[in-house]
Amino acid sequence: MSSFFTRSNKSASSSSSSLAKQPKANATSDIFTEPSQESSVKKKWDYNETQLKQIEELKAFTSTLILPSTDPYHPWELRFLNDPGTHPRYMRAAKWKMDDAKKRIQGTIEWRREYKPELISPDDVGVEAETGKIILTGFDVDARPILYMRPGRENTERSPRQIRHLIYHLERALDFMPPGQEQVAIIVDYKSATSQSNPSIAVARQVLNILQNHYVERLGRGLVVNMPWWINAFFTGITPFLDPITRDKIRFNPKLTELVPAAQLDSEFGGDYVFEFNHKPYWKTITEFCHIAPDGSRINEQGEKIYPPSGNGIKAAMEGLHPVQGAVATGQVEKVDNLEVLKSPTPPTTTTPPAGDAAPAPNGAAEPTEKEGSEKTLTEENEPSSNGLEDGVKRMTLNRALTTVPGAPEGDAVFDHPPTESELREARQSLEGR
Repeated sequence: MSSFFTRSNKSASSSSSSLAKQPKANATSDIFTEPSQESSVKKKWDYNETQLKQIEELKAFTSTLILPSTDPYHPWELRFLNDPGTHPRYMRAAKWKMDDAKKRIQGTIEWRREYKPELISPDDVGVEAETGKIILTGFDVDARPILYMRPGRENTERSPRQIRHLIYHLERALDFMPPGQEQVAIIVDYKSATSQSNPSIAVARQVLNILQNHYVERLGRGLVVNMPWWINAFFTGITPFLDPITRDKIRFNPKLTELVPAAQLDSEFGGDYVFEFNHKPYWKTITEFCHIAPDGSRINEQGEKIYPPSGNGIKAAMEGLHPVQGAVATGQVEKVDNLEVLKSPTPPTTTTPPAGDAAPAPNGAAEPTEKEGSEKTLTEENEPSSNGLEDGVKRMTLNRALTTVPGAPEGDAVFDHPPTESELREARQSLEGR
């Protein structure tokens, strides 16, 4: 616990007291959908031969779980599994323990079938976005999309829709990611927040369960600023439910100007970006940039439904950049000239390997094939090769892409004073809704 709540003599408000104040006359409601030239994907993952084999084995396992093509959710499930970073993320999250990785990814597949996070309708969560309690704009120095969370702007009663609103913004952050990036930065600003507006510990546990189990390896940095005294009790309450790796990515009252280019950092935190939230243009930009249809699905410029590939951001996908065949993570793309290939996914052909043999590995990324007439489809090559798993590993080695890992976060947890027993008791009662 002490490593999570490192104390110092510095005031909890000191990081915010010196924040640059910009005149409102310079304010803008425009959001940043692409990184600045000061941002770039820096940290990389690489995999050894043993790890590549494990990734292939996990792919072979999930290929046996895919929904039939007759199921309406089939193309979205295939899209998730075709993201070349999906299987490596689950292996890393499971510390390269195969049984755990299989259990985790199967749990996520089942959760996604029920929750359908890609298909949350803008109208379903629009009311939650009216006050800007979650805002997606800008990128940190490692080109991670930034989600600003402001509990003080809470505008609705606690309900499942609040969590759907968070998931909706997480999915949009994945859309914002440039090729080579697969993580987000989250800035939680407690300015104007009260213990009543803050989520209860029970709700926080539910959110943590979704983030840690179904968006594994997606958090690059978690930065908490403008902390009131009672937040100590809140984080004390949720710390036991935080994965150690997740916990180590969270820092309190850091110097944000060292982590986010000034041009894209909200001026409230010392940046040059004088952002003034306006719901209508914000929601319009998010919806149009991510090509979201009214029902939550995706459409192209002509209004036709599409299934853009995942793994390199929506901009790259709409420009015809697909993950390279056989790549094990985001960052490698190849140009596909005809976007019609995105329209109608078909299922992979799965086979049960003979007893004692390695399971054939699905190739992961999609390639266009001809169907009857002129219609083109998105499919996978899943015919087992003569060399099985070894052939898959060789292919992955040749086409290996490197993934991002979080840069070292900075800053310490800082409080004005250690909370008294009465303060802790009051905070817990408020946070738990009593």
